Amino acid sequence: MSNIPKKQLSAKQREELLTALQTRFENNMNRHKGLNWDKVQARLQGNPEKLWSLNEMESTGGEPDVVGHDHRTGEYVFYDCSAQSPKGRTSLCYDREALDSRKEHKPKNNAMDMAASMGVELLTEEQYLELQKLGDFDTKSSSWVKTPADMRQLGGALFGDRRFGRVFFYHNGAESYYSARGFRGSLRV
Repeated sequence: MSNIPKKQLSAKQREELLTALQTRFENNMNRHKGLNWDKVQARLQGNPEKLWSLNEMESTGGEPDVVGHDHRTGEYVFYDCSAQSPKGRTSLCYDREALDSRKEHKPKNNAMDMAASMGVELLTEEQYLELQKLGDFDTKSSSWVKTPADMRQLGGALFGDRRFGRVFFYHNGAESYYSARGFRGSLRV
């Protein structure tokens, strides 16, 4: 048996998080038409490590919410739905390779490692576009998105935002970082 403690919340933390998630769910029914909170909550209560990951999303400013349901697996899909890129996840370069390549002025972390430590995945381009159909996100910020391997091998990484009523994807050197750029996570529970 491992001596590593499981990633679990206290009863109080669980209660506070479930209350916040339920309130957000009920206030944003357009994101999950036809879904029932009681079924979502039952699934969450049966997955304490996923609840821990949702708490990480919440505590870093992501405002996670249900955006879909996979009828095949029974999983509910959560995305970060904060209006702007989560404040607790900005000023990050794209991945460990990019962080290690910086000789000076290194950021505190990178998006890929931080997402992994939280137990979430960066949104893909397709997921980012799905999110943007649910509202206007990243109108003053931008978010790293999962970058195709061939682009990353060339040193680049992708990020997206919404400007002038449209969604745009851009490229940057993966080692770059900005105070208004973070990342959005996805989690299947």
